[in-house]
Amino acid sequence: MIYPLLLRVTLEGAISAVSGVLTDYVMVTVLLVIAIYFTFATRGVQFRMIGEMCRLLIRSGKRDNDTRKTDEPHHGTISSFQAFALSIASRVGTGNMAGVATAIAFGGPGAVFWMWVIALVGASSAFVESTLAQLFKVKGDKSFMGGPAYYIQKGLHCRWWAVTFAILITLTFGFAFNSVQSNTISSAFHSCFGFSVEWMAVILTAMTLVIIWGGVQRVSRFSEIVVPVMAVAYLVLAGVIISMNIQRIPEIFAMIFSNAFGFDSALGGTVGSAMVMGVKRGLFSNEAGEGSTPNAAATASVTHPVKQGLIQTLGVYTDTLLVCTATAFIILCSGVFVDGHDGIVLTQRAIDAELGGGHQYGSIFVCVAIFFFAFTSIIAN
Repeated sequence: MIYPLLLRVTLEGAISAVSGVLTDYVMVTVLLVIAIYFTFATRGVQFRMIGEMCRLLIRSGKRDNDTRKTDEPHHGTISSFQAFALSIASRVGTGNMAGVATAIAFGGPGAVFWMWVIALVGASSAFVESTLAQLFKVKGDKSFMGGPAYYIQKGLHCRWWAVTFAILITLTFGFAFNSVQSNTISSAFHSCFGFSVEWMAVILTAMTLVIIWGGVQRVSRFSEIVVPVMAVAYLVLAGVIISMNIQRIPEIFAMIFSNAFGFDSALGGTVGSAMVMGVKRGLFSNEAGEGSTPNAAATASVTHPVKQGLIQTLGVYTDTLLVCTATAFIILCSGVFVDGHDGIVLTQRAIDAELGGGHQYGSIFVCVAIFFFAFTSIIAN
């Protein structure tokens, strides 16, 4: 009995160590370097073209006449805005509430500054990968298909690499990311309402099947309705809490900047931990450069690949500069980040502290928000 147990502990320790090195150092470093390179290579496209991004997003509700791939451009295709909503659904998940809280708890308020920095720089990666996805997409039976696996094979002519990427991203999203999201929903409803974890698993599976069985068209229609409502509701809550603490906003900005550069270590974390936690949270939240959102970007019907690249760049800003920042300000306005809590508990305590009502309001709102944030991520993934 002791030997299998020792073997299991050893394997878990080895996997954890390798995973820590890959995610904390290798992937973060590679994505950061690539983002900086793309920023210079595109002459800061994510800054120069913000006006054009907003203009395209406003017009993105209709399908463009994309004649590059098919003689029937509107059959089975989705609009640019639907692809944008689909990518937002994938980006915005439990990490926007729990991950940001953990970054602040362990890295201090300064982690928020580095989260902003990596979003501004990493947006260039989102532009490039989504533009490539549009450039090398193909017409399937019911919709366009594309993404890194397609442009690796068609652009770099490296089939083994494309196949490897397709397998890894399927395993990652199917068994890892979706498991985390569904487990968080089940745990939240069990904790808040005493709802059975097993029955929640059954309900989530049934709901997911009903939506994804209709293909990318049904997923995109669901996302374009739910995602804006979900994001706006959360931003409204953050706006209410910020307005209640409007006199403290200059103080909170000063707290973020001073802690980001190590001038105020009393708030928790060091300049190193603030940078690491902020960069990790920014990259893992907005997924810029990870190769996931280009799969959604490729499904849109547009007249030029760059159009969708620019719109998807706004997805990074929406995820990090709006939703993640909303969570950060809720927590920093409350001041409870110094109480030793982290993750979703910290976000919940922060909302409780600002809205009052004991743990009732925070628990219920966080539970509902987690459901929509996580479920839209599941179907988008």
